[in-house]
Amino acid sequence: MASVTKPNADTLLELMKGRRSYYALSKDLPVSKDRIQEIVKEAIRQTPSSFNSQSNRVVVLFGDEHDKFWALVTETLKAIVPAENWESTNNRMNMFKAGAGSILFFEDQTVVENMQAKFAIYADRFPVWALQTDGMLQFALWTALEAEGLGANLQHYNPIVDEKVAETWKIPSTWKLNAQLVFGARAGEVSPKDQLPIEERYKVFGA
Repeated sequence: MASVTKPNADTLLELMKGRRSYYALSKDLPVSKDRIQEIVKEAIRQTPSSFNSQSNRVVVLFGDEHDKFWALVTETLKAIVPAENWESTNNRMNMFKAGAGSILFFEDQTVVENMQAKFAIYADRFPVWALQTDGMLQFALWTALEAEGLGANLQHYNPIVDEKVAETWKIPSTWKLNAQLVFGARAGEVSPKDQLPIEERYKVFGA
């Protein structure tokens, strides 16, 4: 019987190395929408949160709904971006719209406020901890989707579109939008990633 390789830290580290910002995307998904939803839901379940507060909230937009989101962003930006800069901004919006879907990351402020009231001594920390949890979920999903052969890039067009998003998709008013992960089939390559010397980023004592 063939031996089965047991996953270890290298398994995760290799997936982390493969996570990159893919901007050239297409709508031809290499996996099913059901599979993407499975990944999203499991990532939500498994992402840790302070005091198990579970403040993460997620909305997934496919197809026309994804296009609608980026049309809202485009409309909002057109009203505030100087005319001389509009062409490059519009090209960027079209690049995001070319993807197959978007994952919108929120945190439920009701959860944060309830934790602040319950543990008043940490009241000023819970908003920070909620953001850290959201960041972990973003990274987990970004890495997981790329492990399935998709490309993705993370954007932050909040808070300028928050009200329109809430109105369009009937999002509870207590959900605060933090980021948007655009995904789709890879339609181009990524550039090499520059790294600062590890000596500037790492210290060890007692080893």
